[in-house]
Amino acid sequence: MDTNFASIFYEIAVLVLLAAGVGFVGLRLSQPLVVAFIAVGVLAGPDALGIVSSVEFIETLSQISIAVLLFLVGLKLDVSLVRNLGKVAVATGLGQVGFTAFFGFLICLALGMDAVTSLYIAVALTFSSTIIIVKLLSDKQEIGALHGKIALGFLIVQDIFVVLAMVTLSAIGVGVGDDSGGLWEVAQVFLGGAVMVGAVILFIRYVADPLLAQVARSPELMVIFAVGWAASLAALGDALGFGKELGGLLAGVSLASTQFRDAIGSRLASLRDFLLLFFFINLGAALQLSTLGDQIGPAIVLSLFVLIGNPLIVLAIMGYMGYRKRTGFLAGLTVAQISEFSLIFMAMGITIGHVGGEAMGLVTLVGLVTIALSVYMITWSHKLFEICEPWLGIFERRHAHREADDTEGTAEPKGHDFIVFGLGRYGCRIGARLQEKGYRVLGIDFDPEALTNWRRMGMDAMYGDATDPEFVAHLDLTGVKAVVSAVPRDRGALTEADPQLALLHGLRSANYRGRVFLSVQKVAEADELLHQGASVVLKPFDDAADYAVRQLTAPEAGAAAN
Repeated sequence: MDTNFASIFYEIAVLVLLAAGVGFVGLRLSQPLVVAFIAVGVLAGPDALGIVSSVEFIETLSQISIAVLLFLVGLKLDVSLVRNLGKVAVATGLGQVGFTAFFGFLICLALGMDAVTSLYIAVALTFSSTIIIVKLLSDKQEIGALHGKIALGFLIVQDIFVVLAMVTLSAIGVGVGDDSGGLWEVAQVFLGGAVMVGAVILFIRYVADPLLAQVARSPELMVIFAVGWAASLAALGDALGFGKELGGLLAGVSLASTQFRDAIGSRLASLRDFLLLFFFINLGAALQLSTLGDQIGPAIVLSLFVLIGNPLIVLAIMGYMGYRKRTGFLAGLTVAQISEFSLIFMAMGITIGHVGGEAMGLVTLVGLVTIALSVYMITWSHKLFEICEPWLGIFERRHAHREADDTEGTAEPKGHDFIVFGLGRYGCRIGARLQEKGYRVLGIDFDPEALTNWRRMGMDAMYGDATDPEFVAHLDLTGVKAVVSAVPRDRGALTEADPQLALLHGLRSANYRGRVFLSVQKVAEADELLHQGASVVLKPFDDAADYAVRQLTAPEAGAAAN
């Protein structure tokens, strides 16, 4: 027994160390850890290094990881949030799911697969990775942009579809392989599910808030409670016959309406990432490399379908609804990959007996290709748009009325003295001070909430992006004394679109002759911007520090100290 324990311990230690090494290489290649973890599973599997021997233990960790992942998905499914989804999120989410499922099914049939396998693969192709998309948009500081908000909206729609697909799959799987009493088993599962859902509703209404208020006094206890609650409902769901996955999901939903959901989600994110390592290792180790060679052709076809087809349908729907082609293109690129849920969905199909390991291998290959390439597509989205823009005009209406509605935009106001790009704290302070001195100020940002706050201050605002040369070129710059950029320059750290230089070049192309003020956070960047043509470089941190030092060293300060 001790020897066995030691063997498992050594195996896990080697796997985690190998995952760290491969993950570091993936990080250097700008790849998400999902790709690295699957690669670890393949390397550790029987067809390569043969490290994985404690199959049952790793499978157990894999099942726990799925329960925790679905618990965190459930945490996002707040009833009020779902109810308040915008029309564009629902339309693009459902449109993309329907398009991908229908044409994916036809493509799979054309590739010679049977109807059941084709249906499974088609549904798996509809899921996009929330983890990857949110991470990339956060790194690019585009979560608050209009296309970022829309992308998050239809990701929620996809999550709802994931839930429905898994519920359906669980119901189908009840009684498989046992014809006798199958209907009674199904009835028992639905009855148990109804009781469990009813109990969860009562828990949400009467217990969740007061219980979490007490538990949250200790952050450590809150984490332990959340894990225990997720595991308990996952086990109950499994006992009732509709699976650990849906039990874990219901556990998350039961806490989604509380004020502590974000705190729970953030604290469990690291645990989720660690446990998912074993899901992907288990998946990679189960792949038979000898059979994957025959699936390279279908994998390329389906990968191209996801990489090109998914963004185009989002672009088409958003264009029809009145959004600019740029907004639709940037939002569409976020769905150019499949998700970890695709693999979980296929694993459920294997458990039921509907599909074989070949289908799982094919979806895994598609996942590796699409995730790896979509990372670069999203990272370099602005450059891709510049390349593709000449061919995207068919997806844009003559007047993008919907985008104007979503950003409360009106016809461009005229007669401004100053234009401020970037309506964060620094930009708002500059605008407020200029307004106090009697100047007319136009604020520009791509965050609808920032625009709303700016308008509450009594100033004109427009939706726009400093990195969009088309937008800058069409600005009315007549009589503008100066253009100020308070956009954080580190936004361009991940992408090629440096907001300061892009704005400077855009203004130059528009033949603007006024002064241009650009803000920097690093003093070393000032000389470069001055060399590129900036009139003045603002240094908020240095300026604040200089002011603080003047106040600290003033004679009054010294006298007060005495």
